[in-house]
Amino acid sequence: MSTEWSVTIDCADPAALARFWALALGYVEKPPPAGFGSWEEWFAHHDVPEDEWNDGAYLSDPDGAGPDLSFMKVPEPKTVKNRLHLDVRAGGGREVPWETRWPRVAGTVAKLEAAGGTVLREYALRGLPDHVMMADPEGHEFCVL
Repeated sequence: MSTEWSVTIDCADPAALARFWALALGYVEKPPPAGFGSWEEWFAHHDVPEDEWNDGAYLSDPDGAGPDLSFMKVPEPKTVKNRLHLDVRAGGGREVPWETRWPRVAGTVAKLEAAGGTVLREYALRGLPDHVMMADPEGHEFCVL
C-alpha cells in the first residue's frame, strides 16, 4: 500500500506562486476540508490568527490523479539551486513524435514566460531541441518536457 503525499514549496508570496503553478499544471485551488464553506471558515474554526491566513496557498489536481501542492510563506529568499525539481510534461514524453511534442513544449514555455517564468536553458537531443529548464517567478527551477 502506498502512502499519500504532497509537495510543499517555500516562497515569499504563496497566492501569486500558486496562480503560476495552477497555470503550469492545470491545477485548481484546493477546496476547504469537508464541513467548511471556505478556508477562512476552517482557519477561524482552528483559531489560526487572521494575520496568518495568507501564509499559505493550496492546489489540487482537478482529476485527483496528481499530488496536492502547498505554498508556504517563509521569511528567507531562495539562495541555491533546487536539489529536487518538477518536470512539466507538456509535450507528452519522448514516445510522442518530435514534430508534435516540440510545439507543445514551446507553447507551454511561451505561456509560462508570459506568466512570469524565466527560461534558464534549452537542451537538445540529437541536434533537435528537447526540453527547457525554467524558473518560476521566485526562482524555483523546473523543466518543461
